Amino acid sequence: MISVDDAETNARFAKEHEADFPILSNPTKDVGNAYGVLSGMGMARRWTFYIGTDGKILKIDKAVSTGSAGEDLARHLGELGVKRK
Repeated sequence: MISVDDAETNARFAKEHEADFPILSNPTKDVGNAYGVLSGMGMARRWTFYIGTDGKILKIDKAVSTGSAGEDLARHLGELGVKRK
């Protein structure tokens, strides 16, 4: 996950939500800008990039819903042929 918040804010988020994935803190917004996710006001859009083991982007989900994000993520991974653990 990439966030435009600082590392301390992301650490609190990770602890609160028991996140078991890495979070890249990008308060300078250069990575967000490179991926084109910043709105005109500099806020990051909630897009999900599915990146293959070769580093190539396989899919971009620009219709992320916080209410169904987990289910959507699992469905998209299945469609991309990623095996469940």
